[in-house]
Amino acid sequence: MHIDFAPPSGGTYNNASSSRQLASYMEHEDMERMQQGIYTDGFFNLTDDNIYKSKVINDIDTNIGQLLKTDAKFFAIHVSPSENELRAMGNTEQEQAEAMKRYIREVFIPEYAKNFNKGLSETDIKFYGKIHFSRSRSDNELNMHCHLIVSRKDQANKKKLSPLTNHKDTKKGTVTGGFDRVNLFQQTEQGFDKLFGYNRQLSESFDYHNTMKNGSISEQLALQEQNITGEKKKEVFQSSEKENMISCNLDSKQEYKHFNNQQNNSGGDSLLSIFSLGDGNNYDATLAEELQAQKRKKKGIRR
Repeated sequence: MHIDFAPPSGGTYNNASSSRQLASYMEHEDMERMQQGIYTDGFFNLTDDNIYKSKVINDIDTNIGQLLKTDAKFFAIHVSPSENELRAMGNTEQEQAEAMKRYIREVFIPEYAKNFNKGLSETDIKFYGKIHFSRSRSDNELNMHCHLIVSRKDQANKKKLSPLTNHKDTKKGTVTGGFDRVNLFQQTEQGFDKLFGYNRQLSESFDYHNTMKNGSISEQLALQEQNITGEKKKEVFQSSEKENMISCNLDSKQEYKHFNNQQNNSGGDSLLSIFSLGDGNNYDATLAEELQAQKRKKKGIRR
């Protein structure tokens, strides 16, 4: 899972003024997909789907109490699952989109709120999301991702919330609380795995990529060795499983062959015993003997 906070800019991600430009960009896929008759998904928040763009813009642009003209009014966040993660989220684009909204609502936003260390919950965060299904610069088969626009102020328009602050858990001073982005990435990754029952490999984890990018040489080497060991164990397990399956198939074939041989050798006697089950049986023993003789005769012809 790749999560990034788009840096403020003078274009689409200019967050010091209206959110109109960003909201319009977030809708750019819709017209083309609608013309092609392909599934589209509207804006959503914590509780509602298919929200109009005008409501998104108005809600974000009016939730700016006590912010200065040059202050950030909102933040743009991208949430992008890997192809393997997307396959765990569903088989169709619609299934994956619904799963993404569930992940945002049940995992990402609750963890986002907790990371400010201000006693906030998901209901305190004002945000809107939009699902995109393609990426022009990607060669991947699956490219679904989610754009989030999150207000700088909480729902009550009282607390300033910035996920870009360098403070993490400040207890004293002008700025209290903060935001731990590393912890957010770790917790949302664990939340994804739990929500979708995803068996994440070490090389897919945030900790692995973070260490390979920012860790010391010794930390990188230790993690690489751990990953190689894990891959070897996985290969041994898969090879063992494959051998067990082959062995089971061979055993089954041998048992089936042995069973057929027994049936062929004792077929006539079995038939006789069926027709000779005691005096209470109404079948004629003579008829049973004739049937047995016919079967032996046919068996002789096959030889």
